Amino acid sequence: MTRRRTPRNSVIRLTTGNAARTLNHPFTRREPVLALDFGATSVLVTTNGPVTADDLEFARQLAREAHRFARSVERSFYGLPDRRGVAA
Repeated sequence: MTRRRTPRNSVIRLTTGNAARTLNHPFTRREPVLALDFGATSVLVTTNGPVTADDLEFARQLAREAHRFARSVERSFYGLPDRRGVAA
């Protein structure tokens, strides 16, 4: 990923649990929406109008980073002392 050009104004930490889930809404007549649900809080990721090349690049970056995050979680999960559970 590229280096941030502007400083962060704030950070929101959303943690997973039983109520956490992700949903892709691939609408046919409008822009797609990725919903990240954390119980009572939802984060919707979408475009601002017709999809552009920048939107496509962002979606690819998001997919790469999500994949890296999943691999990191798997490594942490399997690193537990009792080795319980199975990562999907």
